[in-house]
Amino acid sequence: MFVQVIEGRVGDREGLRRQMDRWMTELRPGAAGYLGTTVGIADDDRGYALARFESAVAAKANSERPEQGRWWAEAEKCFDGEVTFADSKEVDTFLAGGSDAAGFVQLMKGTAPDRERLRHLDSRLAEHAAAFRPDLIGGIRIWTGADTYVEAAYFTSEADARANETNEPPAELAAEMNEFSEMMANIEFIDLREPWLY
Repeated sequence: MFVQVIEGRVGDREGLRRQMDRWMTELRPGAAGYLGTTVGIADDDRGYALARFESAVAAKANSERPEQGRWWAEAEKCFDGEVTFADSKEVDTFLAGGSDAAGFVQLMKGTAPDRERLRHLDSRLAEHAAAFRPDLIGGIRIWTGADTYVEAAYFTSEADARANETNEPPAELAAEMNEFSEMMANIEFIDLREPWLY
C-alpha cells in the first residue's frame, strides 16, 4: 500500500467537502489502483487527508492526470496557507485497518525508534482487542521518516472511544500496554470528530 498524507489549515470546510465529493464522482472512475481516502478537520481547523493507493506507481499516475491537476487547483483554494504532502509506501495495518464504518477517527503523530517492537505490541493488542477495546475497529500507521509516523485509529464512535480508553487491560497484556504507553509518550493526538470516509 502507498499513502499520501495531506495537511493544511482549512478555510472553507463546505467547499472542501464538495471538492472531495466531486473527485469521487468525476475523477475516481479513472484512478486506477485507488483504495480510499480518510478526510477530517480538527477543532483547530487543521485538515488532513490520507489517500491510499495500491502502489506508488498508481498514485503517481493519478497525480499526472490533467484532470487531477485541474481538480487540485480548485480544492487548494479551500485551504488557508501552505498545504504539505508526505508520501510513504511503508504502511502498517492492524485489526481491520481503515474502515468506512467508523464514526470517529483519531490521528497520532509521533516517533518510534523501534518499528519491529511497535509492530509486536500491535499484534499483542490485536489478540485482546475484541474484549478490551471493542470500540477500536482498526488502524493504519504511515511511516513518514526513519522513526516518524502518522497513525489513524478508527473507532465506532467518539463516545465509545472515550468510554473504553480507561479500561484496564487484561493481566497478560498489562506489561505490553505499559511499554506501549511509554513508546507513545510524545505523541500529538488529533481528533477527527466528523470524518469523511471514501
